Amino acid sequence: QVQLAESGGGVVQPGGSLRLSCAVSGFTFSNYDMSWYRQTPGKEREWVATINRERLTYYAESVKGRFTIFRNNAQNTVSLQMNNLKPEDTAKYFCNLAPSAVAKPWGQGTQVTVSS
Repeated sequence: QVQLAESGGGVVQPGGSLRLSCAVSGFTFSNYDMSWYRQTPGKEREWVATINRERLTYYAESVKGRFTIFRNNAQNTVSLQMNNLKPEDTAKYFCNLAPSAVAKPWGQGTQVTVSS
């Protein structure tokens, strides 16, 4: 069974940085594209970034230039470095496979709050 465990969230001031991490198990991690998503109350979960098996990366326009996704195939982890955070980045962040292959159940996510 796929297991996804996100960590690293917290409260940060605008302009600050956080690094999220996701530990993954239950499948051959290196064979799959991985993504980060985020969700705020009352809204649908939105895609944030993807890193594919060849380590090519793709980002939502709203985070491009500020967020970096990377993976460690030896440790089965995918991470999200978030810089220059804005209040609108406040959300619960989740990792999962790429949108075309999302696994269920989702992990518990990790809360990011950007506030002065």
